[in-house]
Amino acid sequence: MKISIINGPNLNLVGTREPGIYGSETFEHFFQKLRKKYETIDFDYFQSNVEGELINEIQQSAKHMDGIILNAGGYTHTSVAIGDAIAAVKIPVVEVHISNVEAREEFRKLSHISAKCVGTISGFGLQSYLLAVESFIKHI
Repeated sequence: MKISIINGPNLNLVGTREPGIYGSETFEHFFQKLRKKYETIDFDYFQSNVEGELINEIQQSAKHMDGIILNAGGYTHTSVAIGDAIAAVKIPVVEVHISNVEAREEFRKLSHISAKCVGTISGFGLQSYLLAVESFIKHI
């Protein structure tokens, strides 16, 4: 199984950015643990703060991956184009969020991508990604 993890804006700062919300572990450290736990899965990882680069990566991943775990960060609430990219690809996309977006600011409750994804996992810290991997293993 090949899974692409795509992270959007500011997620390169996980571990130092607002640790009360996002925790103190860097994503890179967590990603290494994830790879070790799921040695039979071929993971690809991409992070960008640029909307168009995320769209390009979604489209490229659809050509050679079995699924995508996407944390679009703030673009979740603003990017119709990322939602359209998800709808255009033929592989499943699981939306993840580190924080519980429903318990945060009102503007975070709007998602332009949720309806295009096979599911959404939010609020479990970095473990949200692990739960997404498990969803691919068991259901997709």
